[in-house]
Amino acid sequence: MPGSGSGWCGRSEMRRSPMPGTRQPTDARRGGKFRWWILLLFAVYAVWQWFGTAEVDPYTGETAHYGASPGEEVQLGAQAFQQVLGDAHAQGALLPADAEVSREIREIAQRLISRVPQVTAELAAMYDQEVPTSHEGFQWDVAVIQSEQVNAFCLPGGKMAVYTGLIPVAQTRDAVAVVMGHEIAHALLRHGSQRMAQQKLVQMGQLAAGMAVGDMSPQQQQAIMAAIGAGTQYGLVLPYGRNHETQADRVGLMLAAAACYDPNQAIGLWQRMGQLGEGQRPPEFASTHPDPDNRIRELQALMPQAEAFRAKYCEAR
Repeated sequence: MPGSGSGWCGRSEMRRSPMPGTRQPTDARRGGKFRWWILLLFAVYAVWQWFGTAEVDPYTGETAHYGASPGEEVQLGAQAFQQVLGDAHAQGALLPADAEVSREIREIAQRLISRVPQVTAELAAMYDQEVPTSHEGFQWDVAVIQSEQVNAFCLPGGKMAVYTGLIPVAQTRDAVAVVMGHEIAHALLRHGSQRMAQQKLVQMGQLAAGMAVGDMSPQQQQAIMAAIGAGTQYGLVLPYGRNHETQADRVGLMLAAAACYDPNQAIGLWQRMGQLGEGQRPPEFASTHPDPDNRIRELQALMPQAEAFRAKYCEAR
């Protein structure tokens, strides 16, 4: 009957419509709950990924996290080195191996490399750790690049470069050896792999934060993401970099001393480094490197240990 039909439709509509004063879950609320579950899973995975891969660094006794295997590091370092050499060659800045400065740099490198096994074993024993063998797979090489840059580097896997701008600031072979020992230490400590692990953690945190602010206004999202970015930079990334520099100072100084270079040259070196750019630099908390004065104090405290290394390995020289 028409009347019955219209009545039935009315009752159906009433059942589908919420009664006044009642609350029913909305799609947005359900979406919010789902998003928080995703964030929780992100957090659990990040914690597992970070702490589940924790190891004791045999060179420092500190906890470390690695984002690549030693073999992968060697491959990545070799690829990056070929890019550097290609760019330098294209610019006419790659010095030939038989140039006098190249021979001197290679001699320093060889003396440092020859002491890597002994220093590695000594430091591992100091921290009651198994002697690492990752350096045995290094493909050592060193190039000299004509440039005003006061710089040097050692890539994962042992590929090194020294820029000629470093030499007048270093002034002596001993000081150059201190710098190169520091750079080699970065590779021994696998700092590149550690930075990869840290970057993965930061990226996961940024992704999770982006999901968390999804329902906010663009202005709120921008403000919160900027605050998170600043907190990550000053609370995690920069302190992480400064700690790596301090670790490389310690290990590199022992390496230079064991290779029979004067570790005390590190003090004058960093005094001169501190004067570059008329001494203008950001405050330590805003830098990846320690303040030069703090660095010098740290190195001075290490001198007795470095002198002991030099006495042990260089008495016959």
